[in-house]
Amino acid sequence: METFLIKALQLIMSLSLLVIVHEFGHFLFARLFKVRVEKFYLFFNPWFSLFKFRPKKSETEYGIGWLPLGGYVKIAGMIDESMDKEQMKQPEQPWEFRSKPAWQRLLIMIGGVLFNFILALLIYIMIAFTWGKSYIPVQNVSSGFTFSQTALDAGFMNGDILLSADGKDFKALDGKTLRMIADAKEVKVLRHNGTAIVNIPENFMESLIASKEGFADYRIRPVVADLISGGGAEQAGITKDSKIISVNYKLTEDISQLFKILDECAPGDSVTVCYQQNKKTNFVKVKLSDDKKLGIQLQPITEVYDLKVETYSFFEAIPVGVKEGFETLTGYVSDFKYVFTKEGASSIGGFGTIGSIFPSSWDWEAFWKMTAFLSVILAFMNILPIPALDGGHVLFLLYEVIVRRKPSMKFMEYAQTAGMILLILLLIYANANDIIRLFN
Repeated sequence: METFLIKALQLIMSLSLLVIVHEFGHFLFARLFKVRVEKFYLFFNPWFSLFKFRPKKSETEYGIGWLPLGGYVKIAGMIDESMDKEQMKQPEQPWEFRSKPAWQRLLIMIGGVLFNFILALLIYIMIAFTWGKSYIPVQNVSSGFTFSQTALDAGFMNGDILLSADGKDFKALDGKTLRMIADAKEVKVLRHNGTAIVNIPENFMESLIASKEGFADYRIRPVVADLISGGGAEQAGITKDSKIISVNYKLTEDISQLFKILDECAPGDSVTVCYQQNKKTNFVKVKLSDDKKLGIQLQPITEVYDLKVETYSFFEAIPVGVKEGFETLTGYVSDFKYVFTKEGASSIGGFGTIGSIFPSSWDWEAFWKMTAFLSVILAFMNILPIPALDGGHVLFLLYEVIVRRKPSMKFMEYAQTAGMILLILLLIYANANDIIRLFN
């Protein structure tokens, strides 16, 4: 329960910040061009608001809605989420959105996307300045990697050390490396003190997505760093620094194999554990916990492989953060094509999926990294040319600039309604996927 609450709190804080910044982008450009903003809301408020106030001599009502699906600014003289048709029937006023030149309306509409991306860049800059960059160079992974079944079927072998894709060297095992592999014709690996070539099959990424097993993980021998007080391992006599050799006579050459074997057991089972301590091999019976754990804490990866840490001054962090922001954007745009495949569509998730990505214990570095990533996603998704999104309004404004004629109000109303229905259906589909995965 505590883990759920920590993840939920991080999700709410992150999305609230992103929504406020996004809507402030619209608000700022609207006020800059003297367009009246009637409401500025975090979350939606159909029928009632949790909180609202209007400062003296202000035209804007600020508030918090009860439906946590985003937020909005109600800009006078514009077809938006409020669907205020009565206002649109009145004569145009100089302080309305519809009375302004197309270039001003365009800037108002892209203001939210622009501010989300700027926020992401600022966060990445501050992450680089505060924490630097930490990663394990692939060349330092002396025991190699453990690969998923999909990767094994493609020709990789457990213990391979990744070297390069189509001649481009790898730096670390991350999303960029996976994209390089998926787009490559061949990958060079170090295997048994020699090099080998793995020919990457077509649709490799789609196969990985469909398998839901990932690509690879660091190959680490299970070594006991600490014992859970009262746990099965402690009661069986297993001590710190013991190497877990096998469970139920199945070899555990790396952590992933240990987890897989334990996952096949039943809660509370007694399993036969072979472990090595001071070069002496022992066999003991260990009673698993209700969540199928041995009652041990394993040696962390940073104690197995050398971690490379790059630190930056504030001014050095600026280009590093900007580069990180643009690489994140281009990487996400590149990955977006998989959404339109059968495998990608089935992997779409809602709030549950987003929340699960946050760490289970509070970690500010991880929180800000995730917030920056979500800010990039929000910027990109909002600029898509779908009615009801900012990109839909931008599309109609570009049409107006090209043909020198505004789309009719009736058309805009229909488009806004259709876009909202589409977004609601997508929201239902994404969160339904979360529910199905939960029960599975």
